[in-house]
Amino acid sequence: MPDISKKTSEYGAEEITDLVKLSRRPTLLENIQQYVEEIGDVFASRVIYVGDFTSFAGNVFYWMGVKTVRRDALARAFYQIGVLSLPVVMLTGMFIGMVLAVQCHAQFKAIGMAERLGGAINLSLVRELGPVLAAVMLAGRVGCSIAAELGTMRVTEQIDALTSMGTNPIWYLVVPRFLGCLLLIPALTVMADVMGIYGGAYYCVHVLGIESGPYWENSYHFVGGFDIFTGIFKSLFFGAAIALIACHQGFRCDAGAEGVGKAATVSFVASFVMILFIDLILGIVLERVNQMLGNVPGIV
Repeated sequence: MPDISKKTSEYGAEEITDLVKLSRRPTLLENIQQYVEEIGDVFASRVIYVGDFTSFAGNVFYWMGVKTVRRDALARAFYQIGVLSLPVVMLTGMFIGMVLAVQCHAQFKAIGMAERLGGAINLSLVRELGPVLAAVMLAGRVGCSIAAELGTMRVTEQIDALTSMGTNPIWYLVVPRFLGCLLLIPALTVMADVMGIYGGAYYCVHVLGIESGPYWENSYHFVGGFDIFTGIFKSLFFGAAIALIACHQGFRCDAGAEGVGKAATVSFVASFVMILFIDLILGIVLERVNQMLGNVPGIV
């Protein structure tokens, strides 16, 4: 930057050129060129990220197939991911069932179908809200923890130490966590469904005064086996996406405490967006399959 306190005669040729550039306003073409360059940089960074993430996921699946996972690491991952997540998933599922009962009762009562409220609550839970909420809780409680833990190991060079000792860090650190999320999220989804169903039933029967017999009968006839399969099938993809995103963010963490915090934040946000995207795609596909099978739901 030229020193503006100097006299004009004291400036060199390069400094005068810099002053001219600073004094004149950029043209429209230069502004457009700058915007195009910024957009190109953003696009290039996204393409690089997708390529790096795909390569990372490929390595995870490769090491799952070529080498057996250590039992102690798998048991520890199952405990941290499954057992410790169970209370929050159960509590969330129960309250969601009650919230659905509160929000839907007035509309069903207005058309004389209050006793069939259970069918709508249970179908919403097993097909959409149960798996999605279980996945969101897993992304918030487990995904952020995995990203922060692996990020700290990256910053403190523990991952590099594993590599120097001849141990593949993806097999040692990522595969147990990936299998824990993949295999245990269906169980967490089922638990969220069960607690939501009983939470909604308790509120409808004991608070709203709906008859218990017709409520459960309509619930039984309205929710089919394919609806339960839909929620569990979706949860497998949710769990895989959460584990891969969290582990990838931890492995690519920037240096310092700020980098670890950013990795945990990006892990949750990206997992949440991916959960909704996968839910949309699988919802469309499974609905087409359901229609092909002739299983069109309806309140009977």
